[in-house]
Amino acid sequence: MTTPHTHLVQPELALTLSESGSGRPVLILHGGGGPATVTGIADHLAPTAHTIVPTHPGWNGAPRPDWFTGVDDLALAYLHLLRDRGLRDVLVVGSSLGGWIGAEMAVRDQAGIISGLVLIDAAGVAVEGEPIRDFFALDARGVAEYCYHDSDRFYVDPAGIPAEQLVLRQANMATLRTIAGDPYMHDPKLLRRLGRVHIPTLLLWGESDRIVTPAYGAAYAAAFGNGRLEVIPKAGHLPQIEQPEATFALIDSFLEG
Repeated sequence: MTTPHTHLVQPELALTLSESGSGRPVLILHGGGGPATVTGIADHLAPTAHTIVPTHPGWNGAPRPDWFTGVDDLALAYLHLLRDRGLRDVLVVGSSLGGWIGAEMAVRDQAGIISGLVLIDAAGVAVEGEPIRDFFALDARGVAEYCYHDSDRFYVDPAGIPAEQLVLRQANMATLRTIAGDPYMHDPKLLRRLGRVHIPTLLLWGESDRIVTPAYGAAYAAAFGNGRLEVIPKAGHLPQIEQPEATFALIDSFLEG
């Protein structure tokens, strides 16, 4: 990835971006865990695509204006970025919160800039009988158990995290709560709007995800005008980290198709 730089969307909003490669533009949107959770996707796609990885305002110290308080603000900011750059035929790849942002972008993309979506264990909709797990109520052990198939491998003891990293994580979670905490991790209107989105849409889901279940993912995929679901075995909420080869193979097949 290149050294992060900024793009001014409007006078009071600068987006922090990392870019690499050339070819079809791919906007890669991270979830609550920050941009490190999608670095592997960007590295995989950069040899054949122009990857653009923003750090959402408020994450990792990136500035966030006081008025910037919702996923709709994120969706519009990234659509403005794509328009400002004159990009077309854009693939949007989003993980968790990033998938929700991608879906909100698609329903607002009147200019037809986005030509494909890959949503990975995305939040963002309300599915009857499949509530989204309250992430804010989980301790470190709970995060590992609900987010990962192999919880022992990915459990991180907070006692071993440097103080400055803990402060950063706490600030990221505070921003997540501001952006997506009320209503919790969804837009009540989004599910019924997705039927108007007819671009090819691939939803990738970890079989063991207990934050948003595969059944939730199936309902999400069915709501799109042209969506399909692929479930990845032995993976939880972040299959790009637990099962990168399987995840990347499905993304590659989608791109080839």
